[in-house]
Amino acid sequence: MMSIQKQEKIFKALSDKNRLRILKMLQKKSLCVCEITEILKLAASTVSQHLSILSDAGLITGDKDGKWINYRLNLQPEDNSITSALLYVQMILENDEIIKNDLNMISDIDRNKLCCR
Repeated sequence: MMSIQKQEKIFKALSDKNRLRILKMLQKKSLCVCEITEILKLAASTVSQHLSILSDAGLITGDKDGKWINYRLNLQPEDNSITSALLYVQMILENDEIIKNDLNMISDIDRNKLCCR
């Protein structure tokens, strides 16, 4: 069973529109910081902070791949509360124009060009 503090981290992680956008993008595929930064049009440090909050809540994981860290949804969470939160996120905002635009942009992003600027 999860503590109330851990539950609070999950709810806080879900309480920001940019973190919701990140989670929706990660439903489509794993992404690195530079790809997420390009889509959200935020500073890399801000995106890293959002990723840290999502990771601390147990919603995402990151795997090192050469010079990149690939962030993805946590598909093997330690608690069912995380699974439930991710299922909830999966079911919401499908018709939101911002989310649709974000998901369309993912197809056109080339990390090799972005990260070498």
